[in-house]
Amino acid sequence: MKYPEIESSTLELKRALPKNDQIVKTIIGFSNQNGGRLIVGVADDGTIVGIPEKEAAGAIEYLNHSIYTASTPPILPDVYTQTIEGKTLLIIEVSSGSNKPYYRKQEGLEKGTYIRLGRSTVRATVDLIEELKWQSHGKSFDCMPVYRTNEDDLDRKKIKEFLERRKDRDSKEVTKDALLSYYLITQEHTHTYATTAGILLFGKHPQHFFSEAMIICSHFKGVEGREAIASIDCVGTLFEQFETAYEFILSRLSKSFMIKGPRREEKLEIPAEAIREALLNLVVHRNYHYSSPSKIAIYRDRIEFFSPGIFPNPTIVNNLQSGFSYIRNIAICKVFREANYIEKIGSGLITIFKSYKNWGLKTPLVIEGEGFVKCILPRVGAKVEEVDELRLIMDLFEKMAEVNISIVMSHLRLTRPTAGRKLNALVKKGLIQKKGKGRGSGYSRTGSPFSNKSLINL
Repeated sequence: MKYPEIESSTLELKRALPKNDQIVKTIIGFSNQNGGRLIVGVADDGTIVGIPEKEAAGAIEYLNHSIYTASTPPILPDVYTQTIEGKTLLIIEVSSGSNKPYYRKQEGLEKGTYIRLGRSTVRATVDLIEELKWQSHGKSFDCMPVYRTNEDDLDRKKIKEFLERRKDRDSKEVTKDALLSYYLITQEHTHTYATTAGILLFGKHPQHFFSEAMIICSHFKGVEGREAIASIDCVGTLFEQFETAYEFILSRLSKSFMIKGPRREEKLEIPAEAIREALLNLVVHRNYHYSSPSKIAIYRDRIEFFSPGIFPNPTIVNNLQSGFSYIRNIAICKVFREANYIEKIGSGLITIFKSYKNWGLKTPLVIEGEGFVKCILPRVGAKVEEVDELRLIMDLFEKMAEVNISIVMSHLRLTRPTAGRKLNALVKKGLIQKKGKGRGSGYSRTGSPFSNKSLINL
């Protein structure tokens, strides 16, 4: 008989009782996140093999004591047996702790703090240890003071614009009470500081204080990140980063057009709402304590949204499609919601999966790695790689009035026959025109409307 559940961040299966130190590490990992169970007596393929009853009975008292004495703060697990079809299983269960971070006493805080990543137990980074401390005290990093700042580092004009856009709110003035209520400032003793959220949302120079709080967007040729077709650094406030990144992504995707009534409607190769929600999740829920940028990589077959930091407790990857969520950045989420970027907390990933399903597309992926979360949206555009190269040729005309075949060969690293073929295709479509004959001929734009649709139909 197979065990009815599979391994996850909250469940680990073992055929035999593992060494004590590994048990302690796993239990610490559970306690530092969502809680969990370690079940002994189940083979790697899920078959219930059981363990001798005497071994299980003898281990109960021993494990309770050894886990308690090996962990700091002390962890009191629930160790018990369960019988399934005459076979005995030993179960070690622990809940999510309220006094994080928990660590192995022998190794100390920095080396002995463990977390669960998927089905693995790994050592926590220094940044994650700090986040565990904030969680145990009910704090959010975005509400914490930035000690080199004061109120003057916030752009009051941008704050006022936000306050005026809110619905059903009477107060539109940028008062100290308003700033405090949105956690944009905080007071300690006699000094007022801007918070992390204040700087990121409405700071005059956000990257001066958080140099890596930015998004790097890159469009790569092919399916691997080696040769960039285009790239842009999205900086400024989080709102400005979102708008810049969103426009960049849309500009790099294939589009088609359809006549609906008296109007011509444009349709992206993948759902625009999925792109928007994936980008919002990256901006709103990333861990800004990590000193590394968010990244968006567009490939021929997919778009990857890379966010520093793992999921906040107690988010579980298996629950993402059900709308289960946990807010890491309290202040940032509140402002984005009231600015009408977010309709309902927890609905973003539901929208992504649902929109792809409605379009009959391949299911997106959400991956939690060691220190990052990645959302992958599959692409389905027709002749995408060819379109990428033709678009790059058209981009050359934004920089120079006339190009020749040698310039195209150099910029796209194409052979002369291939470069000539692509230029001739653009000439036939009426997007560019040829001047002269032979090797000395050049090409210039015709002024005809240019769109991805015109390239796809070549």
